[in-house]
Amino acid sequence: MANIVFQGPAALTLDGKGRIAMPSRHRELLAAMGVSQLTITKNRENSLLIFPRPAWEGFRDKIAALTAEANPWKRLFLGSAMDVELDGSGRVLVAPELRSFAGLDRDVMLLGMGSHFELWDAQRHAESEARLMQAELPDSLKNLSY
Repeated sequence: MANIVFQGPAALTLDGKGRIAMPSRHRELLAAMGVSQLTITKNRENSLLIFPRPAWEGFRDKIAALTAEANPWKRLFLGSAMDVELDGSGRVLVAPELRSFAGLDRDVMLLGMGSHFELWDAQRHAESEARLMQAELPDSLKNLSY
């Protein structure tokens, strides 16, 4: 299943219980992987990271192996991690603590980022993207052709 990649945006709405409905294209890929459990944790950009359980385990192991100077980052990523199950309707519950951290209230943006997802407040994501479009390209992207 190494070839499975999550990509693309999805504008979603948190329901009254703090759940998002995972888009069908992502549910299908997760089902193909045999995955119904996800792990949600904080991201340094005031957004959330959502990992299928196998991808989380690899990320978790890398973070856990870091030296003591990375303890604050270990707390951010590992200390905030919560396991969730996709329910029968393909919804995922985002815990209140995580919603509060990321400023998630109603309108959210789910981004497929390869092995995992990012979940943003829709307005915060739009503002972040607008700032990015005004910034200079990093050297690593200047010679990228497409």
